[in-house]
Amino acid sequence: MNAIRNDFPILKRISHGVPLVYLDNAATTQKPQSVIDAEVEYYTMYNSNVHRAAHELAEEATTLMEDARRKAATLINSEYKTEVIFTRGTTEAINLVASSLTAEVQSGDEILITELEHHSNIVPWQMLCQRTGATLVAVAVTPSGEIDLQDFHNKLNSKTKIFACNHVSNALGTVNPIAALLSDAKAEGATTVVDGAQAILHLDVDVRELDCDFYAFSGHKMYAPTGIGILYGKQGWLEKLPPWQGGGEMIEHVTIAQSSYQRPPYKFEAGTPNIAGAVGLGAAIDYLASIDRAALRVEERQLIHLTISRLKQIPGLRLIGEPEERSAVVSFHIDGSHPHDIGTLLDQQGVAVRTGHHCAMPLMDRLGISGTVRASFSLYSDANDVDRLVQAVEKATTFMPPRG
Repeated sequence: MNAIRNDFPILKRISHGVPLVYLDNAATTQKPQSVIDAEVEYYTMYNSNVHRAAHELAEEATTLMEDARRKAATLINSEYKTEVIFTRGTTEAINLVASSLTAEVQSGDEILITELEHHSNIVPWQMLCQRTGATLVAVAVTPSGEIDLQDFHNKLNSKTKIFACNHVSNALGTVNPIAALLSDAKAEGATTVVDGAQAILHLDVDVRELDCDFYAFSGHKMYAPTGIGILYGKQGWLEKLPPWQGGGEMIEHVTIAQSSYQRPPYKFEAGTPNIAGAVGLGAAIDYLASIDRAALRVEERQLIHLTISRLKQIPGLRLIGEPEERSAVVSFHIDGSHPHDIGTLLDQQGVAVRTGHHCAMPLMDRLGISGTVRASFSLYSDANDVDRLVQAVEKATTFMPPRG
């Protein structure tokens, strides 16, 4: 674990006079030196636009970018490299799908989501419904923070045109039974879209085994730079769907009257891509391949169990969401406090957490709260982080008004 932590230079930082404890990984993970070096090397040695020139730099930059695409395809077990589209992240990927599917949806159709979704897996579908006259339907969430499977089956029907669901909840850490959900949705003829932003680092993702139509994730949740992400789409869908942005790179031939487009994935990658980000994503995938992720995930699960057991001992602290299967997120509330106040008190002790609604306002409404304090872990988190978190929370509670 010390060797892993030493790969991440920011973890040596001092915050408010003490060593930083970074527990905001569901928002963004830190970057290993190898990823930082890869971006620096790209700009130092290879910086050029891709695909559109015959000189050496352009050829090298193109090779680096396409190598990253291949690595991403391998990571998720995509059958073809051409099923992998570079985006700015999960949000852009879902917007791309929602926009491109417009012609496939009509009035009377239903789009099924859940109350567990991040706003980026709600708002694009709302916009699609506004364009087409379709109806957005949401599956309820249980008090424990899990999808209500009975409600899912009640609301899934022959009118369900699209089913969009997260693999792992960013707000509660709930690991959804995504394979079973997708199978049932596909049996009703629905197109399936998975928000994999929180799953890609903590679970093994196999898009062929899941048999999903689309799967989206962000690089910055898995040690890669911000502003780069992946949309996986089945080849048949990508061939069928229209592009959602027009411009350079995605065209085959252009006249004033009309244009023809390249085949996927380039049809969906208009303009100059985030080449350096793609290079950084490739380096992050290489980094993950170099470590024993399975062993680290075992340690991560042990840390989560330790965190929960210790937080439960703090008077006035209430866990928000206790799903049967949880990823690396623990959300909680302290009686008589506002989450932002707790977050500030923890920050003053060098412990970085996230507070608020976590871009999941419908979920907060369902649970009857305005927000939570969220501690989220990564493969470099350790028992000292848990100790510091618990100590910081215990101290923060001393500033709260007496209960009762």
